[in-house]
Amino acid sequence: MARILITGVSGLLGINLAMEAMRDHEIIGVDRGKLKSPPFPVLKANFYDRHVFIPALDAFHPDWVINCAALTNLEECEKHYGQAKILNTTLARDLAVDCAERRVKLIHLSTDAVFDGTREGVYTEADEPNPQSVYAHTKLHGERAVQKAHPKALIARVNFFGWSMSGRRSLSEFFFNNLSEGKNVNGFTDVFFCPLWVNDLSRILLAMLENSLSGLYHVVGSQAIDKYQFGLAVARRFGLEESLISPLSVEASSLTAKRSHNLCLSVHKLSTDLGCEIPSFSTGLDGFYTQYQQGYPQKIRSYQQ
Repeated sequence: MARILITGVSGLLGINLAMEAMRDHEIIGVDRGKLKSPPFPVLKANFYDRHVFIPALDAFHPDWVINCAALTNLEECEKHYGQAKILNTTLARDLAVDCAERRVKLIHLSTDAVFDGTREGVYTEADEPNPQSVYAHTKLHGERAVQKAHPKALIARVNFFGWSMSGRRSLSEFFFNNLSEGKNVNGFTDVFFCPLWVNDLSRILLAMLENSLSGLYHVVGSQAIDKYQFGLAVARRFGLEESLISPLSVEASSLTAKRSHNLCLSVHKLSTDLGCEIPSFSTGLDGFYTQYQQGYPQKIRSYQQ
């Protein structure tokens, strides 16, 4: 059993990771006060404070730290560059410094959006990033700051879906919520990605720590899909009306932040070093549906402040 500190524990990844990890490990979360009576201790923190994590690190003495804290809304990042820089770059750097000084293992979560999406085929860890949005720029700077401050840290570029406490944090929830209410939505036919169910991602991150991996990894699903087909798959799995989803080019949308067309990432390095197959979107969608049947979304939403 390891002692794990999870930052941003109220987020989509944070809460699901904590629920997975607490089965076998001792968990403490650090968050901005968005949780109410979760099944693990949480320290309230001001993420704009340079020394925010030091009290938790010195009091809890974690074996591992997993940094899920970030500003992930692309449109909000475009509007609030200063906040995005602090939460996606500065916070990551400061945490890496604090962990390195204490010789604590660290996983920092980054994003597939660091690539411009202009190439054909899949991106590997050796390919040069070219971020197109404020979100992607600040996350890439965060990656590099962590690498410099804590050379033995794990950096995981991710893309995931699942149930969140607010019910509005993932693309899967977007389609489920709107289609359940009979609302028409758009699905981008020219944005390809490799989504991974957040619970599969959580298990993989824990396995990476258990196997003492370090360095940069692409931690996404093994199956590429466009966002229109993603929506159709959610509709079919839940028995919702597929015709409510209209195919659309991302270039024709009203979104401000630029989206990359191809975010297909290779997971060869990850699967080789872990010695296992990486789950696909299809199997993750089955798990996502099973959680719905079991009342899991209501369970985690009960922890929301």
